Amino acid sequence: MRVELEVPDNKADALLEVLKSISFVKINSISHENTLLKEEIKEAIAELNLVKTGKKKSSKSKRIVK
Repeated sequence: MRVELEVPDNKADALLEVLKSISFVKINSISHENTLLKEEIKEAIAELNLVKTGKKKSSKSKRIVK
């Protein structure tokens, strides 16, 4: 099972030490860039859903073709 936790920066080290002490817990760090990318994707999906339901107008985008 995978679990994603959101922890304040000032508490993260303490939590990581506790989790590392548990033999069956495997820890994979997620880079800050990946976290930002995930948040941007979530925001884009939320905006797309608003456009689909008609609660927001879509903005025009230009497609670049080389």
